[in-house]
Amino acid sequence: SQLVEAGGGLVTPGGALRLSCAGRGFAVEKYAIGWFRRAPGKEREGVSYISKDGTITKYSESVKGRFTVARDNVQNTVYLEMNSLTPEDTAVYYCAAEDPDYPAPAGGWGMELWYDIWGQGTQVTVSS
Repeated sequence: SQLVEAGGGLVTPGGALRLSCAGRGFAVEKYAIGWFRRAPGKEREGVSYISKDGTITKYSESVKGRFTVARDNVQNTVYLEMNSLTPEDTAVYYCAAEDPDYPAPAGGWGMELWYDIWGQGTQVTVSS
């Protein structure tokens, strides 16, 4: 079982990117998915979360109103639409599947310990 991210790249400030997170060897629809990022010199942080059925979404304060998470369970893929990007969004972005046996408690979606399948990450660079 693995997750594969794609869609990263170089974009100018104010631009947009859409990241994808595809499941390989397992049904993503059975898992809540979190998006995380690690900026240079910083700890990895939770960015967004989407429940298994897509009815619950969460965002960190730093991306709220600019990023949108969605899922297409038929395509076995989760997406992160990122708009109004700034240099502070520069990071490696990861998606991760929440452990269904130990789901994150309320308010805990942004903590890595609740996720047990991780992608390899995709680089997003925002620069003029």
